[in-house]
Amino acid sequence: MLQRLSSRISKTLNHVSSAYVVPKHSFTALSSQPNLQKLQQRVIPGNFVRWGSLGFCRTSSFASGFSPLQHKPLDSIMDIQRVKDRSPEDIASAWDDYHLGRGHIGASMKAKLYYLLEQRAADCRYFVIPLWRGSGYTTMFAQVQMPHILFTGLEDYKARGTQSAPYFTVSYYNEFAESKDLVLIRGDVVFTSKISDSEAKWLLETTQSFYLNDVRYKLVERFNKETHDFEFKDVLQALDMPIL
Repeated sequence: MLQRLSSRISKTLNHVSSAYVVPKHSFTALSSQPNLQKLQQRVIPGNFVRWGSLGFCRTSSFASGFSPLQHKPLDSIMDIQRVKDRSPEDIASAWDDYHLGRGHIGASMKAKLYYLLEQRAADCRYFVIPLWRGSGYTTMFAQVQMPHILFTGLEDYKARGTQSAPYFTVSYYNEFAESKDLVLIRGDVVFTSKISDSEAKWLLETTQSFYLNDVRYKLVERFNKETHDFEFKDVLQALDMPIL
């Protein structure tokens, strides 16, 4: 599938900017990233008592030995039987707290949104997201293959194709989708030298917004199905990023 993608949209990728520096005098605040700067400034310790009471087990190997393409079963992270009688809010809150720490992201979503994401991802598996850094942006290539999302630097993908290593991976767990209308999300930063936790969180939220928002999803469709009409500047405009 990835090899077919390479031949089909390689021309489009070559026209997508992988890095762009904006002169300081032209930079304006980005409405798409108001929470990113706050996250970078804020450090919140995990609530060990709360997630411990719900059966989570963080061991010494929590942040090591991660294989980005090997799915980690939910029952290896938490005691599913212990939490089955707890509210979705309690589970989601404990999940988020459990994953606070270098290289890990915890999030959750409603089942309806997950199924919409799953449906749209089956039809449009790839997209490009500009990640703002200081006075410019670097472009990330997203491969949405539910229940996973892989993020790689666009330049690395251009150079190595299917052999490029992901910087950041996301896994979705739908074990509570039917019973609690809750889908848990786990993000793992594979290369902390390439991407920070706050950047990873923003990438996840932004990518989901392009798949779940009807207007933004049109850009995803264009990238996957009408590559000759795709304009990267439209993505920048959707995110209120400067175009010079």
